[in-house]
Amino acid sequence: MTERLNDSYDVIVVGGGAAGLNGALMLARARRTVLVIDAGAPRNAPAEGVHGLLAREGMPPGELLERGRAEVRQYGGQVVTGEVEAAVREETGFGVTLADGRIVRSRRLLVTTGLVDVLPDVPGLRERWGRDVVHCPYCHGWEVRDGAIGVLASGPLSVHQALLFRQWSADVTYFAHTRPAPTGEEAERLAARGIKVVHGEVASLEIVEDRLVGVRMSDGTLVSRDTVAVATRMEARAGFLATLGLRPVEHPAGVGEHIPADPTGRTDVPGVWVAGNVTDLSAQVGPAAAAGAGAAAQINADLIEEETRQAVAAYRELLSAGSR
Repeated sequence: MTERLNDSYDVIVVGGGAAGLNGALMLARARRTVLVIDAGAPRNAPAEGVHGLLAREGMPPGELLERGRAEVRQYGGQVVTGEVEAAVREETGFGVTLADGRIVRSRRLLVTTGLVDVLPDVPGLRERWGRDVVHCPYCHGWEVRDGAIGVLASGPLSVHQALLFRQWSADVTYFAHTRPAPTGEEAERLAARGIKVVHGEVASLEIVEDRLVGVRMSDGTLVSRDTVAVATRMEARAGFLATLGLRPVEHPAGVGEHIPADPTGRTDVPGVWVAGNVTDLSAQVGPAAAAGAGAAAQINADLIEEETRQAVAAYRELLSAGSR
């Protein structure tokens, strides 16, 4: 059964991950009417647990989100499953159209839709993603420590990624794949840390009995590896914002596309804030949640300013009418 929606809200939060739910929690506790619309496709769904989050270390991502939804609802916030297709400017705020045709309105928008990881076109990467194909040493390093780790070159930060993973294992191999070979300085840094460089194109990952056993090169050579790390291209999920004139742009680091914002999450479109991976591509769960809370506080303050201006205007009108 489709959940009943109100005609309008103070804030619509698009995206129900850590950033969106923490933002909604702050807004609901500020006695704002808030609706969270979540498409139900979290980036970290394949992961077994969330790591580096104080007091929630190792908690399954689904459980963390379920607790968050319950906390938002506890304070009167509404959380629904749905996909936003478009958002348009209206006289008093925004009209948001859902994929099922429903339209809801709000005075402000908080966009926390996250990102999509675009993987290199190598057979086996997508199938093993979040298991023995990983991207973040702070998310997965402890779990793969002391193992044979391969780093597949896929972007401008791949050498940096290999040096990071060296902190967790002395057995790290860098696969240059289709990227340019490491520069002289990069090669020296890798060699100094004992990181072997394998040149040539990677053909596929070798999977035996549902387990990664190595990296198969285009010449047929198999390099034994327990884990493969790859830096994905990260692209903000924000197509629906185009109707407001807000589009993703290339990140300065060359690692993908994001929605730019100031440090508070305020975008160039008045009334629209962003938080989490949709703007900060490298944010883990903790920083994303904190950013959602921070943006929510800014939105509440912005609404208070608007309401105060309206109250002052009404107050002056009342005084003027009384003096006639």
